[in-house]
Amino acid sequence: MIERIRTALILVVIVLLCMFASTSAWPMMGLMLLMVAIAGYEWARLIPNQQPTIYAAVVTVIAAGTLFLPQIWPYLWVVAVLIWLVSLSWVKQYPQKTGWYNKNLNVLGLILLIATVIAIFYLWKQSPWWLMYVFALVWCADSGAYFAGRTFGKRKLAPNVSPNKSVEGLVGGLLLTLLVMLAIGFIQLQLNPMSLSIFIVLSMVTVLASVQGDLFESMVKRKAGIKDSGKILPGHGGVLDRIDSLMAAAPVFALGLLIQQQFLGGF
Repeated sequence: MIERIRTALILVVIVLLCMFASTSAWPMMGLMLLMVAIAGYEWARLIPNQQPTIYAAVVTVIAAGTLFLPQIWPYLWVVAVLIWLVSLSWVKQYPQKTGWYNKNLNVLGLILLIATVIAIFYLWKQSPWWLMYVFALVWCADSGAYFAGRTFGKRKLAPNVSPNKSVEGLVGGLLLTLLVMLAIGFIQLQLNPMSLSIFIVLSMVTVLASVQGDLFESMVKRKAGIKDSGKILPGHGGVLDRIDSLMAAAPVFALGLLIQQQFLGGF
């Protein structure tokens, strides 16, 4: 436990420094590319007959180029969201149907990882606090689900993929994040009723997406026969284990925020 806490504190300090210590984009870009390189390596380990080092290098190079092409970011987020929607049926039908587990995961991983990187970077550019808000949604959803699941959990959410997750835990996570949404939307942003409703809907969808991200990675690891995606983070496993929820949540919220800003004037 001490090792886990120590690792978490170090990660938090590094991330916060990159987010808030400088207005320059380079520290954040560097952190994003390091993250995608490690996560790409770990993703490749989950795919049959893949070369992790080569895959990680390809993902990193493409991610670096994509960071300088903001005009294509929304399209990547749309594709990523569609992939997450399709993955719902994969999780539901596992392990009876596993046709998704093939070389196409190379492309899916590439899209999802790059969409995550540019979504995080976009949110940070809008305001580091938007990124902190998405982090808070993911963390609160996970914490609320953990404690509610341990206390009230009876009905399994996806027993063949993640036996410890329960429907009651999901509800607990949603209720805790709802408090965060109301506090930020009503008190901090002082949104009118219509904007507050849109804000809560987008935030709720983001939380549900984060749950799917976690389930999807758990399913891929189960199929690959791997418990943790890596060992680079003592007490936490791999980078992919830490960002699986964020991989789905960040593109969803970034796309929603962009649409809100472009067509409804922003929050």
